[in-house]
Amino acid sequence: MLNVGTALRQGVELLERGEIDAPRLTAEVLLAHALHNDRTYLYAHPERELREVEWIHYGRYLHERLRHKPLQYITGKQEFYGRDFRVTPDVLIPRPETELLVETALPFARSAAMTVDVGTGSGAIAITLALEGARRVVGVDISEAALTIARANGDSGNARVDWIQADGLSALADRSVGLIVSNPPYVAEEARATLQPEVRDWEPSLALFAEGDGLAFYRRLLPESARVLRRGGGLVLELGAGQSADVAQMLDARWSEPRIGKDLAGIDRVLYAELRP
Repeated sequence: MLNVGTALRQGVELLERGEIDAPRLTAEVLLAHALHNDRTYLYAHPERELREVEWIHYGRYLHERLRHKPLQYITGKQEFYGRDFRVTPDVLIPRPETELLVETALPFARSAAMTVDVGTGSGAIAITLALEGARRVVGVDISEAALTIARANGDSGNARVDWIQADGLSALADRSVGLIVSNPPYVAEEARATLQPEVRDWEPSLALFAEGDGLAFYRRLLPESARVLRRGGGLVLELGAGQSADVAQMLDARWSEPRIGKDLAGIDRVLYAELRP
């Protein structure tokens, strides 16, 4: 039977041969997950022998990672804004850059009568806004499977969010919303082959890819937003790299001059605009 130190060493070697990024960190995360403990435990107890069931789970996790299954889908969780969220292949894995969208939206969500998260996925944005003081939050997604994950995350976090299965903003009445937020699909279909297999082969295509040049969702969302937003209401969108100018040009005279926020890499990542009173 393997002990913790040997299992960790063998896992690193296996991942290195499979050319998996960050093999040491990956092996630590997977072994800790198999042991239902944290990574510091591995260093405090290197001689502890693995039980048979732990060895079996660890081997399965390593095999899944060698198939490029993302770590988050193996462990079933991803941290976002300081909280753990359940994730499965039914939902996009929340990214750190999306926290900028939350930070941009929060001052407005705290005063808006209703904030709507379009394409809520795991619910990370909607739940975070609700827990950080938004008055009322609604999470919308076309995917029933995604909403199942979002509801579970909301329940575990004691977040007050209303969940609606709908295509975009189709279920909402005119002039009923104070703030709209969205991290929409914005990867052009032609870019599929350039993505890492962890993204291309495992994350939901519905949440990743937009038709043609990757801007199709924005072209639809902007007029829908102008219909449901109250006058003076706000819109906060996450953007793909190089898309800020194109999306800004879609805003007609009904909208204020957009403000663009850059992420830590200096990329235009978030657009904020208001519907003119």
